[in-house]
Amino acid sequence: MRLALCNEVLAPWPFARQCEWAAALGYQGLELAPFTLGEAAWRLPASERTALRRAASDAGIRVSGLHWLLRQPEGLSITSPDPAVRARTLQVLRGLVDLCAELGGEVLVHGSPAQRRLTPGDEAGARARATEVFATVAEHAQAAGVTYCIEALAPPEADFIHTLADAAALVRALDRPALRTMLDCCAAARAEAEPVHGLLARWLPSGLLAHVQVNDPNGRGPGQGALRFADILRALRRHGYAGWVAVEPFDHHPDGPAAAARAIGYLRGLLEALD
Repeated sequence: MRLALCNEVLAPWPFARQCEWAAALGYQGLELAPFTLGEAAWRLPASERTALRRAASDAGIRVSGLHWLLRQPEGLSITSPDPAVRARTLQVLRGLVDLCAELGGEVLVHGSPAQRRLTPGDEAGARARATEVFATVAEHAQAAGVTYCIEALAPPEADFIHTLADAAALVRALDRPALRTMLDCCAAARAEAEPVHGLLARWLPSGLLAHVQVNDPNGRGPGQGALRFADILRALRRHGYAGWVAVEPFDHHPDGPAAAARAIGYLRGLLEALD
């Protein structure tokens, strides 16, 4: 189990400073939101990719993966009936898969609810189009040596793939080696009938769950709300989870650097208590 920080928490700091701060706090990885790297992160030149790798290496930290994939550029969609829009979206996703691999990342998290909205009156068609995109990107991810995770998100933020069962059914149906699902604590606490630690106990043995993001249902970091994470970490330990656990608060209280520090202090304290 390795702790990563979602890097938008430290935006707009330069990337090198993000790496240094996160490493100093004890994080082992940074999970990158591509929009923090510019409007066209998916086509960064080789020189900039080299600089990112060097900055992380110099700070003694890894790029663990990518998330929040389709915030930029505008107008992307995996469900659009317009073939040109979907082709453009696939181009971006393939580019991000390659970027993740080149930066040494292991996992990409596909949330992006605004870019997967169902088409009114053509919901079945929209689901089919999304499924085709996921299948295509999963094949690209396999060739690149990374894992592509479909994220379940709670309504009303998303209008389909709300639960781990929804995401797992899609992963099973597509049956691609590089395609998995993941658990976001905030989304799961809002959408699922089962407690988060119960979901982990049920889904980790399936091998379908490849990533975890930790946050509170109030949008803040772990330890800054009502959700208690001792049972969550205990479930991860019990089932031998060896992947990344990424801290992803949306409400950076009182600010990003302090939220990052508080989250890892809380989590490391719990992990020490479990030893």
